[in-house]
Amino acid sequence: MGDYVVFFDVAWHGANAAYFFFIGISAMLFFVSALSWFREEFRPLRRGAFYASFLALGAAGLILVGDLSQPMRFMNTLNPGYWNMASPLVWGTILITLFGLTSVWYFLRLGSDAAGRLPAVIGSLLGLGLAIYSGFDLAVHQHRPIWNTPLMPVLFVALSLVSGAAVAVFLARGEAKLVGALRQIMLWGATAIAVMLLSLLVTTAYGGSAEELTYAFMTSGGMATIFVGLGIVVGTLVPIALLLAPFGRQPAGLMVVSLLVLVGGITLRYSILMGPQIVQTYFS
Repeated sequence: MGDYVVFFDVAWHGANAAYFFFIGISAMLFFVSALSWFREEFRPLRRGAFYASFLALGAAGLILVGDLSQPMRFMNTLNPGYWNMASPLVWGTILITLFGLTSVWYFLRLGSDAAGRLPAVIGSLLGLGLAIYSGFDLAVHQHRPIWNTPLMPVLFVALSLVSGAAVAVFLARGEAKLVGALRQIMLWGATAIAVMLLSLLVTTAYGGSAEELTYAFMTSGGMATIFVGLGIVVGTLVPIALLLAPFGRQPAGLMVVSLLVLVGGITLRYSILMGPQIVQTYFS
């Protein structure tokens, strides 16, 4: 085992997991705000969800720039002369820029009864693109077990849905119909995440030598505490169980679930990002 695993350095740092976390929350909260133009129960969150989305977008941008060894190099990503259109990173730059500009446009239309619908729809589609691109960022690495799967973009969309809905619960202020809709998003989103993680673990466990080594690393020792303990059990399975129980229908219970979902959101992103990189530094 390990004879055919290519040696890699850890090129993607833990800060990138925080970037994925905040960009996913930003995209989902924008979608929640946008829904207020089409579903009355979301109207109380029109402004609050948007402001939180914009703050999360700013946090994601600062993390992304700060993670560069030379932060001013970020300006190169805005220069089309440097763009390689075959790279997901370039599409990420385009999507983030367009999403930010659309967010400003949407802000200027928040007080209108009709003019906000168009930027709401465009921003939601761009937000969906951000979640998808985050997964593609990893999936295109052919020699990384766990990363290189068509499930990765779908998994990141689901993580964005549940993480953003969890934040929205704290902004909903007990609005019964609104909280009920957010509960459904978290329940079905967390269930989808659990199914995808099970599929990911099974296919990794029965893959080639690199996959087997990665599975062993992800499910034992310190990484198992983060990935299995916090990410899968505490951040995914326990929330599903609570949401199905009467406790998960109560305001206090839903807030507990939301906290657990956020813990799962950051730990799953971190372990999925770091685990396959760390294990491949052990073998050449």
